[in-house]
Amino acid sequence: MNRFTRSIAMTSARHPWRTIAAWAVVLVATLFLAVSGGGSFGEDFAAKGSQSDRARQLLAENFPEAAKGTALVVLEAADGTTLADHRAGVEAVLGDVDGLDHVASVTDPFAAGTVSDDGRIAYAQLTLDVPEREMGKPAFTVLSDAVSGTDVDGLRVELGGDAVFLNAEDKTSGHTAIGLLVALLVLLVVFGTVVAAVIPIGLSIVAVGAGIGGITLLAGSMDVSASAIPVAGLVGLGVGVDYALFVVARYRENRAAGMANDQALAQAMGSSGAAVVFAGGTVVIATSALAITGLGVLTSIGLSTAMMVFFAVAAAITLLPALLGLLGDRIDTGRLVRRHRPATRAEDTVWWRFGHRVSGRPWPYLVGAVVTLVAIAIPAFWMQTAFPAAGDAPAETTHRQAYDLLAEGFGTGINAPLMVVVDLRAPGVDAAGVEALTADIAAVPQIVSVGEPRFSEDGDTVVFTAIPTTGPADAETSVAIDAVREVIPGNVYVSGITAITDDLNAQLSDTLPLFIGAVIAVSFLLLMMVFRSVAVPLKAAVMNLLSIGGAYGVLVAVFQWGWGAELLGLEGPTPITSIIVVIMFPILFGLSMDYEVFLLSRIREEYDRTGDNAESVARGLAGTGRVVTSAALIMIAVFLSFVASPVPSLKMLGLGLAVAIAIDATLVRMVLVPAAMALLGKANWWLPTWLDRAMPHLSVEGPDSSSEAPADHPADVPALSV
Repeated sequence: MNRFTRSIAMTSARHPWRTIAAWAVVLVATLFLAVSGGGSFGEDFAAKGSQSDRARQLLAENFPEAAKGTALVVLEAADGTTLADHRAGVEAVLGDVDGLDHVASVTDPFAAGTVSDDGRIAYAQLTLDVPEREMGKPAFTVLSDAVSGTDVDGLRVELGGDAVFLNAEDKTSGHTAIGLLVALLVLLVVFGTVVAAVIPIGLSIVAVGAGIGGITLLAGSMDVSASAIPVAGLVGLGVGVDYALFVVARYRENRAAGMANDQALAQAMGSSGAAVVFAGGTVVIATSALAITGLGVLTSIGLSTAMMVFFAVAAAITLLPALLGLLGDRIDTGRLVRRHRPATRAEDTVWWRFGHRVSGRPWPYLVGAVVTLVAIAIPAFWMQTAFPAAGDAPAETTHRQAYDLLAEGFGTGINAPLMVVVDLRAPGVDAAGVEALTADIAAVPQIVSVGEPRFSEDGDTVVFTAIPTTGPADAETSVAIDAVREVIPGNVYVSGITAITDDLNAQLSDTLPLFIGAVIAVSFLLLMMVFRSVAVPLKAAVMNLLSIGGAYGVLVAVFQWGWGAELLGLEGPTPITSIIVVIMFPILFGLSMDYEVFLLSRIREEYDRTGDNAESVARGLAGTGRVVTSAALIMIAVFLSFVASPVPSLKMLGLGLAVAIAIDATLVRMVLVPAAMALLGKANWWLPTWLDRAMPHLSVEGPDSSSEAPADHPADVPALSV
């Protein structure tokens, strides 16, 4: 791998303008094709083969009118009045709504009987002229703004329903810019020069831009979640900056050691560049493995994130060396601090001394770190996941206002309607038995009411709603779904957002063991091939799981239990989104492997040179300490910036990723790794002879034979700085 990355990088460096032009063409072409031929984004939450998925297919095939999207126009009379007092105003509002784009019809709440008992709150069902997936978020935003912006004396008007909530456009804030600003400040401190600090930021922006174009093109061939770009962009920004940081830091370290610029670049790309390819490849494999779950929303997010990381890696091994080759000595332009002489001996660094301290007394450090991690992770055992509902949305949004009004006027169950679909062509209940079926469902204790059945034109399909006693995020609603499914025959299917969520969670429960096992197994094999060891990848897997467990524990404490939730802009405890928990796992596992690779490869390099286990660990920490810590700070800053997002799910993702990286960069890398390696001794590098012969050899961060260091600074003793 060293030769591969060095060859690509040096070809790019020898032809910098061609490389830059090629990236410009790729970026422009990708974005142009995305605008002209890219698809729209939509959520595919269907668990293939489930009841809810079968109901959706039946409606699409046999009852297209019922398959069209719906929303609820919610009206509230001013204090001291009823809607009957404003009947003319209600009719005017609904008349205006009926004339909006994509509105096929609007019911009359007085005729439909959808007025609350006190007469103050009512809802009118709005039927769209297309299925909600075909509208897209921009059209929903226009519709929501038009309805909620209605100004009629004595009336309050909001637009709600699952379709409106799921297709609401997130109001952007400056959180991404804040994360990049913090990253720039960290880079300025690390490098001390403006040019060296700006390069990683610019490189990550280019990678993210290309990634966004690629994801939009992907949406033209498959259903891609609207969350794919925010999630992939979050990861892309972090790894884009980090990968460039690792390469630039090694390049400048080599230059400081006396190497010529081209020699320093070749050595940096053959070592750190190879590590970037390996680490990025691990993230790509881990996130792509989300396809194993069989859920469209997770598959699209996984593939989008993998694409974003691929562009970050490609930029780091092609565009970055081209820029470094062009800049030459100008990499140090814009120095902000006085040039200082870096420490050239490992013994002069804090990291070396700390590594020997841990190696000298490994048991207390190991036990202390493990106990701390377990304590942080313990709340994860009480994790309860749910699907986000409009009730968790920011209070100022129209769908949240509609949710609260509906719950006040009709009970929380109105926000979690079950859709019952009957296939009269299949054995089971027939047309004559539909009335009895509705009675059986109405008799379920957890069901408040059952709507009037609607027959398709050909009479083959029947649809009606059932309203539970509890809301969409309540566990009792799942009990209601199970109870309804127990009383219906085989040709009847239950759908609705809560039923879809239950089926989704059931499929996740079935596929998660395979998914997690696949991610761990592939990572284990890759690390074993690189480090020729059984203990090292096993230890890495266990420590990564501890870091992820700690992140999950913090999410439970903050979001589910509400500890400090107000500090994050939340009103109180918020259900943890099941999909976010799953998405976090491969991202965190892959990113944790990044730092593991950079640290362990340096340790292995020193061990091969000295044969001293304790000394190699200390020198490995000394050689990577400052850069990896800086990279972790940048990643944490980027991830924490998403806590400022108004979307609770993005807050969870940002906080969870930041916590895991913080744990990995401190307790794991600084304490657990040196302590465990000190205890294992030579067993760290044990590998059965037969397995060593059978496995292919991969090499990252090793000495680069193509570049020789000056005689006064051997290549196997890297320049070090604190």
